[in-house]
Amino acid sequence: MNELSTLLRERQPCVVLTGAGISTESGIPDFRSPTGIWAQYDPMEYATIDAFRRDPVKVWEFYGLRLDTLAKAEPNAGHLALAELERRGLVRAVVTQNIDGLHQRAGSREVIEVHGSIRTARCLACGEQTPLDRAMPRCPRCGEIMKPGVVMFGELLPAEAMERATELAREAGLLLVVGSALEVYPVAGLPEETMSAGGAVAIVNRGPTGYDGRADLKVDAGAGETLSTLLRV
Repeated sequence: MNELSTLLRERQPCVVLTGAGISTESGIPDFRSPTGIWAQYDPMEYATIDAFRRDPVKVWEFYGLRLDTLAKAEPNAGHLALAELERRGLVRAVVTQNIDGLHQRAGSREVIEVHGSIRTARCLACGEQTPLDRAMPRCPRCGEIMKPGVVMFGELLPAEAMERATELAREAGLLLVVGSALEVYPVAGLPEETMSAGGAVAIVNRGPTGYDGRADLKVDAGAGETLSTLLRV
């Protein structure tokens, strides 16, 4: 923890990259673990853009279950600690692969959602975008079933968000990766952007990641306990 605290204070600015591992502590299942969502649901049936075009009702039944879970979830100690570190001027921004909005609810102001957000829905027919307040909404403009505002397999990541994330990673003195195994590209390539520009990379994650051997520091522990302790070091 002393090493992590030193990196945080000496290698500014700090940009944080978060994955599913920070939100599992809020009761939100991850995707790729043996007990994760894809162990129960075939992503090719529920999480591709082709699946949505083929059977939007089936896809919305899947997302309806997730909406119920997200409605009950609250920001945990990890989310709150990152928001506090931002208030103290020690975190510049949070780039997140998560779609749950818990960083914003915890108080983080600069949040880049590279995989979209479950809080919105978009119409593939006319492009209308609205806040998501119920499962399987109809487009107010053309009446088509709207798509969840998350990035599905087969879709490109939102260009503006990814460009901003890459820019932040290149400018970071420290990229702090929290709760991500760094398996899903192009987001998993952000540590390379930081290291290529001379910045440091620190990882807080339970289990191995693709950058363990190259990171300046790896902490194999939970996000909440680690980040909360960081506030006191």
